[in-house]
Amino acid sequence: MCRKVLLAFCFLVFAMCTNRSYAQEEEINEEQSAEVFLEEYTDEFQELFFEALKQKGIQNYDRATNLLLKCRQLQPVNSVIDHELAKTYALDNKLTTAGQYALNAINSEPDNYWYLNTLVSILGQQRNTIESVKEKIAFDNLQLKRNLALIYFKDNKLQESLSVLKTLDNSNFKEVLTSKIKDSLYNRGVREKAVDTTPLEQEQGPLGQFKTQIAALMEEGSYMSLEKLSAEALEAYPLQPYFYYVNGLAKRYNNKPNEAIEVLQTALDYLIDDNELANKIYRELADVYKALGNTSKANEYLNKIKPGS
Repeated sequence: MCRKVLLAFCFLVFAMCTNRSYAQEEEINEEQSAEVFLEEYTDEFQELFFEALKQKGIQNYDRATNLLLKCRQLQPVNSVIDHELAKTYALDNKLTTAGQYALNAINSEPDNYWYLNTLVSILGQQRNTIESVKEKIAFDNLQLKRNLALIYFKDNKLQESLSVLKTLDNSNFKEVLTSKIKDSLYNRGVREKAVDTTPLEQEQGPLGQFKTQIAALMEEGSYMSLEKLSAEALEAYPLQPYFYYVNGLAKRYNNKPNEAIEVLQTALDYLIDDNELANKIYRELADVYKALGNTSKANEYLNKIKPGS
């Protein structure tokens, strides 16, 4: 029974990867989806696939790929298997073969975010870009281009993401992601400028003024005022992870632990390439969970803290 439940869980994960794109997630009934997915495959297929995942988990990549290839013989057209082969070959540093299976997967499902993400990752390890396989995939697919822009954004390749967005028609997706990218580029410029010449207190404009006032309130320990001011800052700059961090910190001191957790986790969603701020957020989350008596969660976030940042 336990094995069947575990199998159901494993197949559910892959079913979700197959049927969801990053930008178009839908709510599903997990138990029913697992059962339906399992019903489509023989016991032999399930056993082979489950064992392949196990072997990959213990880094026995040759054994894992052999088992996956047997699965592929049973199911010759299966994008999940192609994707799993791509990831396993990549882990084994067999990038040419990994790339071919990644192409098979994305050509089966051009809308799939994770298939494209794996392909881009493998190409990156080969020091190639998506341009090198542009003619081999459905590059004009709208969702594929949206996913590619998101992948570049998550990888902090902001200019590349903008270049993809410029090829898309106007939409809410394009507007929101373009705004996030420009905000990230601005933040990067502010950080570089601050390191070179400009102390935080001397930053010009409304953004700098908010940060200066926040710094003063934090030094005073005026957390009621800090919560209010940081909320105002978020209204003006809703993509700034620093303001979410400050708002979460203030909520923690103002005995609003659940609200603090929600805001701090939002800060992580907007955070890009800032280990120092990430560590501060992790420490705050650890403190909140510790105060709630959840030592397991507290330790989880403490373990995320990177030394030397």
